[in-house]
Amino acid sequence: MTIKGRIVDVKTQEVYDGEIIIEGNRVERINHCELPNLESWPYLLPGFIDSHVHIESSMLLPCEYARVAVTHGTIGVVTDPHEIANVLGIDGIDFMIRNGRQARFNFLFSAPSCVPAIGGEIETSGATITADDIEKLIVRDDIGYLGEMMNFPGVLAKDPEVLRKIDAACAAGKPVDGHAPGLSLDELRQYAAAGITTNHECMTLDEGRNNIAAGLMVIIREGSAAKSFKALFPLLGEHPDRIMFCTDDHEPDEFTQGHINRIVSQALAKGYSLWNVLQAACVNPQEHYGMNWGLLQEGDPATFIAVDNLTPDFRVMRTFIQGQEVFRRPDGVTDAFSLEPDCDYATTNRFEASPISLSDIALKVKPGDMMDIISATDYALMTGHEKTIVTEEMCSSIEYPLPDVQKIVVLNRYQQGARPVVGWVRGFAIRSGAIAGSVAHDSHNIVAIGSDDMSLVQAINRVVALRGGRVAVSSDGIVDLPLPFAGLMSPLSAQEVATRMEQLLDTARQIGCPMQAPFMTMAFMCLPVIPELKITDKMLLDTKTLTKVS
Repeated sequence: MTIKGRIVDVKTQEVYDGEIIIEGNRVERINHCELPNLESWPYLLPGFIDSHVHIESSMLLPCEYARVAVTHGTIGVVTDPHEIANVLGIDGIDFMIRNGRQARFNFLFSAPSCVPAIGGEIETSGATITADDIEKLIVRDDIGYLGEMMNFPGVLAKDPEVLRKIDAACAAGKPVDGHAPGLSLDELRQYAAAGITTNHECMTLDEGRNNIAAGLMVIIREGSAAKSFKALFPLLGEHPDRIMFCTDDHEPDEFTQGHINRIVSQALAKGYSLWNVLQAACVNPQEHYGMNWGLLQEGDPATFIAVDNLTPDFRVMRTFIQGQEVFRRPDGVTDAFSLEPDCDYATTNRFEASPISLSDIALKVKPGDMMDIISATDYALMTGHEKTIVTEEMCSSIEYPLPDVQKIVVLNRYQQGARPVVGWVRGFAIRSGAIAGSVAHDSHNIVAIGSDDMSLVQAINRVVALRGGRVAVSSDGIVDLPLPFAGLMSPLSAQEVATRMEQLLDTARQIGCPMQAPFMTMAFMCLPVIPELKITDKMLLDTKTLTKVS
């Protein structure tokens, strides 16, 4: 097979007219040649790579995720299956790998390092992955790296179990991903010295520069709930060899519209060098993780994309993976994909929660009490910790003391008859209804936020009845999206999931929530490794001190 076009060579940093000779699944030869009607030929370049993503957050199975990704010019992902691992352990990791093999696509799966994120007395998860497990997983050929080390306090404190996991990866010659928000330069140096190589949690330019100074690769993230490009893009000009791009957690409605190609477009629009941008989007991930997915060089896998131009408004026209065309505009994906989910969701789940009643979430608030309130912000994972003294007036005639503060409830999904934990949250502004879901990072218990107890109970009990899903309750009724695979993923197509998700978002807006990503933001209210105040199925938690807030 011969493909002609304007070849973008990321090694020599030149663009020239040529033809790619493909034999089997590899680039046999690249020839320079003159092309007639030059403006009509596409640009041929290496495909984009998402350097840190949890596929489960798209609510799609890996094979369906791949089908969408190639339409955006993504040819592979570095993916940490710690979401499903928190539910099903190693069985969940193996499920993701098996399902991904159905697609002609590049997946680099990790051995998740923090399952659960903290665990112990702080939260309940469905599984635990120990250092013994990591030592067995990390040497497997289908495991490429150690997943994000979220337990940065354990790294800094030299926790023996944590260090065993890192040492096992280093001994196997495989990279260790990081997760370290808000550390000082000295702390980052200690973190990197332990063997950790990346960080996708930088939210300010100074923080990004400190990470690079400490020896870490900075992964610029543009997900559904957390976006750091606006803060970090100058690093592309300063340290293009130390930057990669990722989405981390991407809702299906956004994912169907764009992926890493959107970050590339933003970077080009800022005026950054094409070569710096492609180094971050295509080259650095392959070099850092020791992959050979193809950089459009002779002898490489015949994996590349064709785009119509090299301006910020470029469009992906064709995607080739290992010598096969998997996407062509406007026809869509080709027969290179197997779209049959070869699995049984009845056995790919763990869900034991019982329905709750109004009395289970009742809170008796009286004058003089202290209200500890989680302060949430759209598109942010970090939360604030507000304290308010309850007054006589606040207890007068309304169900909740403050009209702009709602209840947040977390229910253990892994145990029948568990009692929910109830707290207060500001920022969702729900006036008349509730939202709920079994996607609640990272242990994935049930979380719900609502304006009144009746709506909360309805929403939570619907999630229980579905054995996992997302739900919105309004005066018009209940809208839901079942997630039968581990309470995290759907067997539906991306378009169908995106449509159902849009209905949920419409309902959330109808009941007053102004957030663009309310479900994703709600899911991070439970993550105990992100500051400052979080809620789990066991407690309201000060994540800075890892102590219970009474």
